[in-house]
Amino acid sequence: MNILPYIAAATVGYLFGSIPFGYLLIRLFTGEDVRTSGSGNIGATNVARRSPGLGIATLCLDTIKGLLPVLVLHRVFAGEQQHLVLITASFSAVLGHLFPVWLKLQGGKGVATTLGAFVLLTPKSIVCMVGVFLLITAVFRFVSMGSVVAAATFPLFAWAFHEFKGSPELLIIATVSALVIWKHRQNIARLFSGTEAKLGAKKAAETVSGSVNGATITGARRQ
Repeated sequence: MNILPYIAAATVGYLFGSIPFGYLLIRLFTGEDVRTSGSGNIGATNVARRSPGLGIATLCLDTIKGLLPVLVLHRVFAGEQQHLVLITASFSAVLGHLFPVWLKLQGGKGVATTLGAFVLLTPKSIVCMVGVFLLITAVFRFVSMGSVVAAATFPLFAWAFHEFKGSPELLIIATVSALVIWKHRQNIARLFSGTEAKLGAKKAAETVSGSVNGATITGARRQ
């Protein structure tokens, strides 16, 4: 078995995925560090708290950066192993977003990047995931709940629609799902404690202190 395609796919996927668009946009347009406000996350939800426009831009760019390595490698690799190579690139793109080396492995929560990374490989599953997210979020008004439930259903949809070509691919999809859910562990804890903020509601500030690059910060921790 030739492992070079998989190494290439993992490298390209990770490098694309690790681009911290939310961090870069806030730094470029406001001069601030998005990690010092809100939830401290670099994802679209937290960026939108500083700027709705930049939040939308972050959502789009985080989705695109998951898609691009799949598009690039689809043109480079062919044959029986192509699908697994592309799945490897998708997985690595999500890993890059969750654990970007440029930000000391402190990345986003991976929902948008997962959608972009797998939309060409598991299109039916992704469409169903988006539907689940919208339904749960609309009914319960918790973005985090919608994200977690959608992530949990990903491998189930992939299995039901047979959008995989062997156990390794389904295992990769399940691992992505587990990582996204794990990244939401603080939100899950707040959901169980009844302290998670609802969509559109005024969020009560919870003062926290932390350290980003050695600097003490104080901010309101939210989703």
